[in-house]
Amino acid sequence: MMISLLEVFIISFFFFIVFQNFFLQKKSHRSPLFKNWPFLGMVPGLVVTLPRIFDWMVEALEASDLNFVFKGAWFSGTDLLLTADPRNIHHILSSNFQNYPKGPEFKKIFDVLGDGIIAIFLSSNISKVKKDLFPILDKAIEENIILDLQDVFQRYMFDISSILMTGYDPMSLSIEMPEVEFAEAVDLGEEAIFYRHLQPVILWKLQRWIGIGLERKLRVSMVAVDEMLAKVISSRREEISRGKRETSMDVLTYYMNVDTAKYKLLNPTNDKFIRDVIFSQLIAGRDSTSSALTWFFWLLSTHPHVMAKIRHEINTKYDPADLEKLIYLHAALSETLRLYPPVPFNHKSPLESDVLPSGHKVEAHSKIIIPIYALGRMRSVWGEDASEFKPERWFSDEGGLRHEPS
Repeated sequence: MMISLLEVFIISFFFFIVFQNFFLQKKSHRSPLFKNWPFLGMVPGLVVTLPRIFDWMVEALEASDLNFVFKGAWFSGTDLLLTADPRNIHHILSSNFQNYPKGPEFKKIFDVLGDGIIAIFLSSNISKVKKDLFPILDKAIEENIILDLQDVFQRYMFDISSILMTGYDPMSLSIEMPEVEFAEAVDLGEEAIFYRHLQPVILWKLQRWIGIGLERKLRVSMVAVDEMLAKVISSRREEISRGKRETSMDVLTYYMNVDTAKYKLLNPTNDKFIRDVIFSQLIAGRDSTSSALTWFFWLLSTHPHVMAKIRHEINTKYDPADLEKLIYLHAALSETLRLYPPVPFNHKSPLESDVLPSGHKVEAHSKIIIPIYALGRMRSVWGEDASEFKPERWFSDEGGLRHEPS
């Protein structure tokens, strides 16, 4: 009886704070910043804001000079720094890059990707990959397997252009899978991964162990995905054995036919390795391309003058052998990605303590979020017209494309 009363008290107290926080925010309309409550930290404000979390990041970073320290619940390990400061971003992604991998927690969050090359790149810096996590990749880099794959992806991107004309699914990678079931599984996976960023690791792992919430749905959907991929891999191996597939025809066939005499540490006969590689690339390609193109055409439909300029440029300058002449089209795509990036945030974790150019001290293994969606809308970075769709902002003074390095 005492336990149940304690549970009721905790739940009631939590919702009281959430609704109080919500009421105060609605009443004041002054600040998008969260109140730091005892024990619960800023979690109550976060719960209220989740339906519009990315727009909130824009408001919070504008109100806090491009840097916002989020305080999680006590002892939960969810404190993090949000930064849209260009100086910090350059420091993290360029000048001190080796000190800022994704971190071991990131690898746990993306465990559904397994040990594919993309997942390893996401979770580590190159030196760590070479030393500990993926000796296969070290050899692959030395032997230029990544460079060899460029030809495969060039074929793939050419296929996307053709597919856009014919209406087929550009994310198939020549893999036939039940579209709806796979899409639902990926959507569940992406939702679960998003919430894992905000939860203590012990909490979402407990949910997975007990089998509740998104973690239960994710586990069920991944069983279905693994079964589908197993069938695809088995079928493709049979086709290869019968001589029905050309080497390097697609990414799946490429990995299955990789030259083991040249790439001695790769194991194309290992179905787990093939599964991880292909699933990682399906995840990476599915929503990034479709999201970017969806927003691109939506923006064109709402800005007919931009569409008219692109059409004029294509009619006067289009050369399939030199697509770099389509400067305005490139600028419009860059502007689309600025306003609606397919990946709305980046996650980093310093290997060693550091002081950012903004003056913020970050401890080793702390969490840093670079909110890419918010960064593209910072008026202090892009000007007062930051929320407007203006491809012209990407033109240099010389008339070429403007480059914005990290």
